[in-house]
Amino acid sequence: MSPHTENTTLLVIGGGPGGYVAAIRAGQLGIPTVLVEGEQLGGTCLNIGCIPSKALIHAAEEFHKACSYASGESVLGIRSGSPAIDVGTTVGWKDGIVKRLTSGVGALLKKNGVKVIPGWANILDGKTVEVSGPGGVTTRIRCEHLLLATGSEAVELPGLAFGGPVVSSTEALSPSALPAHLVVVGAGYIGLELGTAYRKLGARVSVIEMAGRVLPAYDDELARPVAASLKRLGIDVHLESSVLGMTEDGKAVRMQNAGGEDIAIEADRVLVAVGRRPRTTGFGLESLLLDMNGRAVKIDNQCRTSMRNVWAIGDLTGEPMLAHRAMAQGEMVAEIIAGKRRHFTPAAIPAVCFTDPEVVVVGLTPQEAERQGIACISASFPYAANGRAMTIENTDGFVRVVARKDNHLILGWQAVGGAVSELSTAFVQSIEMGAQLEDVGGTIHAHPTLGEAVQEAALRALGHALHI
Repeated sequence: MSPHTENTTLLVIGGGPGGYVAAIRAGQLGIPTVLVEGEQLGGTCLNIGCIPSKALIHAAEEFHKACSYASGESVLGIRSGSPAIDVGTTVGWKDGIVKRLTSGVGALLKKNGVKVIPGWANILDGKTVEVSGPGGVTTRIRCEHLLLATGSEAVELPGLAFGGPVVSSTEALSPSALPAHLVVVGAGYIGLELGTAYRKLGARVSVIEMAGRVLPAYDDELARPVAASLKRLGIDVHLESSVLGMTEDGKAVRMQNAGGEDIAIEADRVLVAVGRRPRTTGFGLESLLLDMNGRAVKIDNQCRTSMRNVWAIGDLTGEPMLAHRAMAQGEMVAEIIAGKRRHFTPAAIPAVCFTDPEVVVVGLTPQEAERQGIACISASFPYAANGRAMTIENTDGFVRVVARKDNHLILGWQAVGGAVSELSTAFVQSIEMGAQLEDVGGTIHAHPTLGEAVQEAALRALGHALHI
């Protein structure tokens, strides 16, 4: 039986944040568009990444608070009975949020005339893709433009293949029961977000990291409050340690510690969170012979690949692997295909760790500015001096600004503390709009808010902070 044939202007492979946004925008612009997705609309971010992890983190924090009230540790004077948690109900609540969001994506695609074809794509050439759908139905799609948005996948470690007690973040976000002891391999943002959540839910947690500190991709000043929080929570952190694999009985993790000793840590679940890599296999990408940048597809500042009218966006194109980067790229590609003049040249892209406390990095750090030979000034304002931070028990952390010394143009912001993720918009907007320290320092900020720390950091860089 010959496959059914479709013809379209734009074919998008992958229904994650980049792919579905590209398809929606293309539909809005009147471009005939087909979107192929093998699993669930929303991709990793909505289904097994950003959204469910934040839901689990929130549930864990609420349970942790309730436990502190029961133990009499609350300085607020709140006392309560001993709390309990039904993890099945928690996971069900999380899944409900995911379902509402993914259903919303499907409705938006339909509203804008995008045809969604469920199934797994196989690229035959730059204009032809064959899709193996449910029930053995095969569809051949011919297109003028091919947009690759296949995302990324978790990296496995030798000797710690996923399966049994060894899990990726996907399985960690849908536990049927809490482990007695979770060992987390990797102290980057994924490992620490989930490790902290599991600890607050009541599990014993140990973290193994090859580097000399947690969050090794971030500067030490930002990582320090997170390390202190891990210690307060009772999470065991093994730095400068490498994992050797599981013991023969599969009940412990073998590792070599900083002193060179081989030791075994008993664990009934092991979360491997050592990073993600572009998903480049399983859909015929190699048939296009595209230029690559290591494991990632090489693109220009319009997300064009080395083949005419073949585009790539998001995690497939390498770092930074952030959903909001993919969304912005997808929107841009749709507009270029529609005839608009666009280039992907953001002044900065915010990155957020939803650890405890949260970490935000936007633009250049002082160290990066120095490496680039830029004479800069930087200043920090501590949350301990912010009234709103005190009233919500959130005094660990600070906001830091980096600006050119000659004209005070703001180059970067960094922050660590509770709820600093919500300040990221102000940070990136100031850089995108070319703000100077005087612009932020002279803007009246509402009192009392955490945002006042942003103004005070700028004022301190100018030499006249008011509350420190």
